Amino acid sequence: MPDTIIRRCEAKGLRMTEQRRVIATVLQEADDHPDVEELYARASARDPKISIATVYRTVKLFEESDILEKYEFGDGRARYEDAEREHHDHLLDINTGEVIEFIDEEIEKLQDRIAEKLGYRLIGHRLELYGVPLSAKDES
Repeated sequence: MPDTIIRRCEAKGLRMTEQRRVIATVLQEADDHPDVEELYARASARDPKISIATVYRTVKLFEESDILEKYEFGDGRARYEDAEREHHDHLLDINTGEVIEFIDEEIEKLQDRIAEKLGYRLIGHRLELYGVPLSAKDES
């Protein structure tokens, strides 16, 4: 599979306008989980002619084409990340909205065992944890 969002879009036959290329580049460079408003701010900083409607349409197209994954963490904001990123799970700080990515081999093995116990072979999953930071006195 091609390694950048732009190349994957082209491989899927999507028409890549200059504005779509800017949006794809912004998404490719994101190391967080931006929502459409954040994507618009970043893309319009590069090309002031990009409208928020263009960002919404492009994100929807990329999502429907399995280029992006949409996450709804219960805070009223749909967030996006590259669908081709390595598997990881998420912890959402409900105080700040920060999304923390993590990988835990024990959790991965446990999920496989649970699926097998129930008579299934696991082919995918999403794990989202929601939490608040431990206070200093809670940590002792």
